[in-house]
Amino acid sequence: MIKYKRARDIDRKVRDIVLKLEMHHIDLSRLVCIRSFGSKSRYVIARCHSLPKIFQKALSMQAFYIIEVISERFDRLSEEEKTKTLIHELLHIPKSFAGGFRHHRPYVNKKTVNEMYRRYVSSI
Repeated sequence: MIKYKRARDIDRKVRDIVLKLEMHHIDLSRLVCIRSFGSKSRYVIARCHSLPKIFQKALSMQAFYIIEVISERFDRLSEEEKTKTLIHELLHIPKSFAGGFRHHRPYVNKKTVNEMYRRYVSSI
């Protein structure tokens, strides 16, 4: 069974990334980070989830995003790879911040992640 726990350390890291990379479209008050334990997926390190439009309408809520890190894989990464993974997941969040999702092509890719990582490191 998968267990979920709020990941305050990841919240802080994501906040730092968003601010330093000036990702102004991301509303940090509607983004939460979760660490999961017990996932059977073999290759997934992290995932980005959103509250779909139909749920937003039905529940009278605004868009909300969750970044889930898979503890068994994510926690073993170097700090550089953790940062790149979080940048990758943040890139899935569209400029509209409306519950949609950016797919890997053409925007969410290794080249974009590496460029943004270089910008992030140079801002430290």
